[in-house]
Amino acid sequence: MAAPAANMTINADRLWDSLMEMAKIGPGVAGGNNRQTLTDADGEGRALFQRWCEEAGCTMGLDTMGNMFARREGTDPDALPVYVGSHLDTQPTGGKYDGVLGVLGGLEILRTLNDLDIKTKHPIVVTNWTNEEGTRFAPAMLSSGVFAGVHAQDWAYAREDAEGKSFGDELVRIGWKGDEEVGGREMHAFFELHIEQGPILEAEGIDVGVVTHGQGLSWTQVTVTGKDAHTGSTPMPMRKNAGLAMARILEKVEEIALSHAPHAVGAAGHIDIYPNSRNVIPGKAVFTVDFRSPELAVIRDMEARLKVSAEEICTHMGLEVEFEKVGGFDPVDFDETCVAAVRNAADRLGYSHMNIISGAGHDACWINQVAPTAMVMCPCVDGLSHNEAEEISKDWAKAGADVLFHAVVETAEIVE
Repeated sequence: MAAPAANMTINADRLWDSLMEMAKIGPGVAGGNNRQTLTDADGEGRALFQRWCEEAGCTMGLDTMGNMFARREGTDPDALPVYVGSHLDTQPTGGKYDGVLGVLGGLEILRTLNDLDIKTKHPIVVTNWTNEEGTRFAPAMLSSGVFAGVHAQDWAYAREDAEGKSFGDELVRIGWKGDEEVGGREMHAFFELHIEQGPILEAEGIDVGVVTHGQGLSWTQVTVTGKDAHTGSTPMPMRKNAGLAMARILEKVEEIALSHAPHAVGAAGHIDIYPNSRNVIPGKAVFTVDFRSPELAVIRDMEARLKVSAEEICTHMGLEVEFEKVGGFDPVDFDETCVAAVRNAADRLGYSHMNIISGAGHDACWINQVAPTAMVMCPCVDGLSHNEAEEISKDWAKAGADVLFHAVVETAEIVE
């Protein structure tokens, strides 16, 4: 297949202006964004994206999960489309680039092809996946998961936010529920551009991350049950302190993850203590342990050791402990041909690059189950993400989008 010439690059100023324009919708309180999924702000962001796509000559498809598909036709009506995209929704205190760069970087591909009057054999489709973040309706990557057959649509519709509002009802309310059956689209390939959300590329002075794998994830909810008691009048040897047991278990979590350094990680991010009163010894602790690794055997080892260590700690303290697997997915091996297209694009354009493993979940991780998939990453300042202070440079955005452009267009095959 013909590769784009090395002098074919995206319009960095136009991409940056689009990022800044989208960031005006759902502004945060500290310079970032709060454009949570299926809110009015999400609907407004979708409308702007659709307008831009239609101005670029695309038709817009919308499925029953609210996934958006902006299509630029190819010359072969029988050729499967090359898909590219990410998500427009954000965390409550999100940045201006997480997800959005991948959607608008995809749009910039179409605009650049129009500028250069280039036709491709395969259609190119830019996608906005609904509810990647999972902050309002858990789990994350919900709609790409339904598309890939991982989740049932009825189950997804029934997810509720903190106010008891359902995903299905809110999708209808904001007017972005389509008629197209979800998951019915066949793909030639899928590419996703994303900020790294980690510090490696910036620390190494590397322009582009070639994502070869995605870490697997395991969420285990641990419930430790002891006995509520007065903090002032209960002798130390007679206490059944669930909070203390949790602390000792979390020390083990750190120890277990470090034993598989450098790629494995572990922590507890969601913690509830009961009754959570200043003068009551905690009678119950509920917390979720998050283990991640690019190797399935390592994840299983960490899960097993967590249970053994927690049971030993709680038995010694006279407490009860229960475990529930509440989420997770296996490690991802991205398609070798698509990964090679990303690597070759970086070489052709003269950008420094390195192989990298994604530590976060992305829509590409689910789409990888139904289509050849790869990811491109660009650095972010201090590796900070899911924070309003999230920042990238225009040069980093350009490098990532240039590589994305070349990988997608080469896969879509230029028509001479």
